Amino acid sequence: MLEARLKEAVLLKKVLDAVKELITDANFECSEDGIRLQAMDNSHVALSAIELRTDCFDEFRCDRPMSIGVSLASLGKILRGANNDDILSIKKNDDGDTLQMTFESPKSDRVGEFEMKLMDIDSEHLGIPDTQYDAVVKMSSGEFGRICRDLGNIGESVKIEVTKEGVSFAAEGEIGQARMTLKQGSGSAISADVDDDDDDDEDQKPAKKKRKNADGGSSSGSGGVVPVEIQLQQAVGLTFSLKYLSNFAKAAPLSNEVHLHMSNEVPLLCEFGFENGYVRFYLAPKLSEDDD
Repeated sequence: MLEARLKEAVLLKKVLDAVKELITDANFECSEDGIRLQAMDNSHVALSAIELRTDCFDEFRCDRPMSIGVSLASLGKILRGANNDDILSIKKNDDGDTLQMTFESPKSDRVGEFEMKLMDIDSEHLGIPDTQYDAVVKMSSGEFGRICRDLGNIGESVKIEVTKEGVSFAAEGEIGQARMTLKQGSGSAISADVDDDDDDDEDQKPAKKKRKNADGGSSSGSGGVVPVEIQLQQAVGLTFSLKYLSNFAKAAPLSNEVHLHMSNEVPLLCEFGFENGYVRFYLAPKLSEDDD
């Protein structure tokens, strides 16, 4: 038996928004430690990993480990029936082939009950080795999204270079080239418009107002600013697909800050951490004539 209760449905809605462009179907792995998901995108280029630890939930019970195969598109459609501040309850019997969800309004007597058919999904859990990265950059997640969006108008790839002075993002294409540099210690505003999808505007606005609660106050710095912090073992310069980085940036409503973990010839780890959980993305660097 699985029973879980979230104080606000907005958390699960934003987690799904973060990965829905990359993952269509996936298994939620449930255990006494919480709920996890790990899946590759359809092109097998990017790996997404989600963790919601038990402390994310007001109530959590999982009698034995179970794998729940879910269509993320279907789950997203059902969650559209929940307001951001609705109490979300999830239930699945051990031998059941459906997932029951209940939305309770804290302000009225409105209760919505939904039942979603589950899927049988064959998936292989990929072991992710512990890596000591040469560079770790902490910056505003909103600024990261804005940089990806702006450089995406210039080219298809971005070269990220990290030195002790700062981090730079450079792109070039048919219309020209661009470079954006953030110096160590400089501050960036927490919020930025990172999603141009009109369908999500209604959900995005309430989430931004509640972002401090959603990430447990993970932002450091004052006045709504996240300072750029760099931990550097050696300088790193890698090129990545802007299409994927822009998709990663959709996780920005979950956290004020993003951590970019980089080493030469090693996949990028892009992490959005929030209270008692995270969304992580892994992306291999692109090889070009300029990269030895």
